[in-house]
Amino acid sequence: MPENHQITLKELKLYKQALPPWILEGEAVVLSYKFSKKWVEVCGQLPEHLAGKFEGGLGFIVLVNYHKSPIGPYREILLIPGKFKGSGKQTITKVYVSSETSSQNGRANWGFPKITLPISWNDEVNKTVISMMDGEKEVLSFQVKSGGISFPVSTSILPIDLHQLWDGVNFHIKPSGSGKGKLAKGELITLDSTYFPDINGKKPLFTMKIDPFRIEFPVADYDL
Repeated sequence: MPENHQITLKELKLYKQALPPWILEGEAVVLSYKFSKKWVEVCGQLPEHLAGKFEGGLGFIVLVNYHKSPIGPYREILLIPGKFKGSGKQTITKVYVSSETSSQNGRANWGFPKITLPISWNDEVNKTVISMMDGEKEVLSFQVKSGGISFPVSTSILPIDLHQLWDGVNFHIKPSGSGKGKLAKGELITLDSTYFPDINGKKPLFTMKIDPFRIEFPVADYDL
């Protein structure tokens, strides 16, 4: 597994930071789940401070192809299991990005535990294939098919209200965004459970392809 997720906020000050707010544009696939407490606690690869605190709610796996951002294009795969006790908010517990600059800024600006690995986003005939590699090894991949009538999607319908703990700092973030969605079918192709929680056998409640979308990540509220 990559070790760069252990970089602290102090070390991040050595890097040039792209300060929030960030406005990003691109396309995304959202897979929604209702994860059980047992699965989250046993298989969810939770950080120590969240152990035993899962509260429930909708969970999401989000695959993103950012065409525009303050640091340029990049791709992302993330997991939000649901809400956790204490804050009562959602938490991104696992997140990979294809840009080290995104990793550095994501940790410093919002406490996102980003890890950098190559992620490809390939549009083929009637489908999109998203794949993550570590060296020559494919460690996670999805195939997505979408179609039908588009409909409006926004964070007023699917709100995102995040609490992240990173390097002793509590970050509170409430992104806002909107886009055009279509119903989709997402299929897990490859998964190495040393990199990402094992969702084999977990059927999404629904899947959407959102293209285009625009989202803003504001300056976080934080406390020590």
